[in-house]
Amino acid sequence: MRKSIKAILASTVLGLAAVGAFVAASDHDDGEADTKARALNLTDLYVFREIDQNPRAKADDLIFVMNTNPRSLARQQYYFSTNARYEFRLTRVLGKDDPATGQTDAFFRLEFGAPDKSGQQPITLTASRAGVTRTVKATADGKPILTTPLTARPVVNQVPLDRGGVSVFAGLREDPFFFDVEQFFRVRAGLAGLGPSVGFRSPGYDFTAGYNVNAIVVRAPMEWLTAGSIAKTFDVWATISIPDPAKPGEWKQVERLARPAVNEGLLLTNDYLNTLNAVGPDFEAAVLKGDKAASEAAAPIVGEVSTVLKLLGNSPERVGALLGAFLPDVMRIDTTGPSGYANDLNRRGSPVRGRMLKDDVIDITLQVLSNGAVKGDNVSYDGPNAGGTRHKPLLGEFPYLADPN
Repeated sequence: MRKSIKAILASTVLGLAAVGAFVAASDHDDGEADTKARALNLTDLYVFREIDQNPRAKADDLIFVMNTNPRSLARQQYYFSTNARYEFRLTRVLGKDDPATGQTDAFFRLEFGAPDKSGQQPITLTASRAGVTRTVKATADGKPILTTPLTARPVVNQVPLDRGGVSVFAGLREDPFFFDVEQFFRVRAGLAGLGPSVGFRSPGYDFTAGYNVNAIVVRAPMEWLTAGSIAKTFDVWATISIPDPAKPGEWKQVERLARPAVNEGLLLTNDYLNTLNAVGPDFEAAVLKGDKAASEAAAPIVGEVSTVLKLLGNSPERVGALLGAFLPDVMRIDTTGPSGYANDLNRRGSPVRGRMLKDDVIDITLQVLSNGAVKGDNVSYDGPNAGGTRHKPLLGEFPYLADPN
């Protein structure tokens, strides 16, 4: 059962874990760099049990959603980079209370070829788990794995692997994120003492309505993910990498994302954002363990995060608890219960049930951090919001995200 707002407010650390969502929007822009084009910019990560989105689905399948290319204009065809690797990375965890290690136990990697005349890009899928890596370029019926062009029905690729294989979709979808970002900046300034105290508009204005994203959606059976282990909980994060110009033959990670808005929400300095985008959650785990080299490298980043948290009214003690709650930055999903961003917390107060497409991570976080004073940004997925904006209905079956604008 979904936790009540009262219960959420009573749990200090959820607010800490989700504080990034309060400080900025999702990951819709962070760490600008000359080498990072729009197609290399992650916006959101979602992970959920398929049966929680679709009661007719199999009970043991998980859905992974990676969205990129923020603010893609309606009726415009955008493509995935042909010079990048898009990856979902996973750690198998014995229980929801176990510490996150940030170690990769399994991954799905997608690489895209040049588009053809119809706008479709061929996909190469590499899947790895339990030390076995397999690369596949064709579906179960021998056809190329392909993206979905802008105006076509979703192309669902059934890709053969052991343990039943996976389903893959890649193409433009409507951006499911929703938030009154313009008014948020005014509210944030007031809470930080940098401007007049104001509240959110009613109704709020949804800044993502009408825009698209490039989405990658993978459906994977639990049997494949567990790899023969007893694990029912997974830590998940998304990355994008490009060839490293300084090291021929090697790849350089330029984007990383897990929980909504952790990195770009708590950092103001662009170089710090780029640094966090280039490392994995294992680096953050090393910092928390007191590794000297990692701690020294992270000191200025931790200092800036602490400053931002203090501006929002957190005591030094609370800041320390926050750092332990949302780091390492992974999206944990305990599959023994229903999916949802605030459906359950672990002992550290971190959300442990993944994230579904309509989860209002902004409203949850605003209520927690304001101790209930701010009820939310008055924006919802289904609307109507200011100007009559609302998102299209989600699809009733895979890949679930709404059709593009």
